[in-house]
Amino acid sequence: MTTLDILDRLIAFPTVSADSNLALVDWVEDYLRQRGATVHRIPDPTGRKAGLFASFGPAGDGGVMLSAHTDVVPVAGQPWTRDPFRLSREGSRVYGRGTTDMKGFVAAMLRAADLASARPLAEPLKLVLSYDEEVGCVGIAEMMPTLLPLVGRPRLCIVGEPTSMRIATGHKGKAAYRATCYGEAGHSAMAPLFRNALHLGADVLGALRGLQDNLAANGARDAAYEVPFSTVHAGKMAGGTALNIVPDLCTIDYEIRHLAAEPLEPMEDRLTAAAHQIGHVTLERTNAYPGLDVAPDAPAVSALAALLPDAELTKVGYGTEAGHFHAAGIPTLVCGPGNMDQGHKPDEFIEIAQLDACDRMMDRLVETLSA
Repeated sequence: MTTLDILDRLIAFPTVSADSNLALVDWVEDYLRQRGATVHRIPDPTGRKAGLFASFGPAGDGGVMLSAHTDVVPVAGQPWTRDPFRLSREGSRVYGRGTTDMKGFVAAMLRAADLASARPLAEPLKLVLSYDEEVGCVGIAEMMPTLLPLVGRPRLCIVGEPTSMRIATGHKGKAAYRATCYGEAGHSAMAPLFRNALHLGADVLGALRGLQDNLAANGARDAAYEVPFSTVHAGKMAGGTALNIVPDLCTIDYEIRHLAAEPLEPMEDRLTAAAHQIGHVTLERTNAYPGLDVAPDAPAVSALAALLPDAELTKVGYGTEAGHFHAAGIPTLVCGPGNMDQGHKPDEFIEIAQLDACDRMMDRLVETLSA
């Protein structure tokens, strides 16, 4: 099967994060087992989703790992002009949800697995497929404790998020939080006698904006990013039941995306102190994943550059699962076909030339592992 043939099958599985991915996992597991892979299925706590670890060649440490997620973002409410779960071709592009983010890379992985299955490998080829990446890299965090015991530590891990086949050496870490503000319900005619939770929320927003201003002016900087400093973002605020009732509850969901050179703790401490000063406010971290920062002269960069002659180095603004692998001591880089400018949008597409470039990288990889 070609990469496009495989991608056609993958796009047909509507693996939106809110839904099960088991039908896709069943198909991929069967594909890999037919080719002689050692495959481990890792179910999520609900049993509705699963990830896979697979390997070809010698068991144990060493070799190269290819990693991707199976879930995609929703299509509901987006003005698609074609069926998002049927691969369609128009000129030099193929369209469908996940073509860029990131089933194009999954398809290239599986084609590489087919090539590797027909060769005696001196080093192992290892594959990782995860779930629930699009909701905060949740799945890979649940899978990581069993990764090294089951497949061993690779000398290089390539997370295939779309980089236009450039080698990404870094991305910011992210932590998500919920602020809960507790007021007192009462009739709005007597509003000054009651504590208004929305007013507390406004004070929390002020603290978030103050932290952002400070980071922009005084925080660490990395010119490789389009936004070169750590950022604070409030994405959702909810509270109140009716205009004539003083609201007794307000919640704010916010995030911090931080440079690797800027630890979270001082930022969290500043916001905790602000919440204490405001009063009647609690802060809870709801999710986090680590950033990635690899030195340009690291052996992992040289190893991947050998598979991608003339590839540029870059850093990406979005988060990936690479931070989890890197935190586990696995040399990890991000590199894959497509551009995230096409991700998460209606009529998502990938250029066929990008898939071809990824296939060429995979051909070199299999040849290297076979040498």
